[in-house]
Amino acid sequence: MTLATGAAAGTGGSGLTLLILALPILFLLFLMFSQRRRARAVTDAQGQLQPGQEVMTTSGMYGVVRAIEDDVVHLEAGGTVFRFQRRAILPISMVGGGGPARGAAPESAPEPAPRDGDGDEEPRR
Repeated sequence: MTLATGAAAGTGGSGLTLLILALPILFLLFLMFSQRRRARAVTDAQGQLQPGQEVMTTSGMYGVVRAIEDDVVHLEAGGTVFRFQRRAILPISMVGGGGPARGAAPESAPEPAPRDGDGDEEPRR
């Protein structure tokens, strides 16, 4: 093997090595900037909460904002008012699940099956 052949082989390999090292770094940078953008959007939405707005807490409870005092949000859910820190609340528009359906009738419980001796069915043997 000559000196020229070894130098030519080394040049092509270094470009591939740079590409292999650069792709994960670029991917991590992309993830970091997209996460920062998402965090900024959440902070902005939490700062714009208003009474009457439907929200979801970080624990998954849906409710309506009734009042806001500095960093405390009064949230009504199921006829009860709870106090939450502002950072624990997301507007429904940011959740993606959509929350509970408005105006939906509650699911009715299935009727119990008649028991033996009620006269509604033949006795079991």
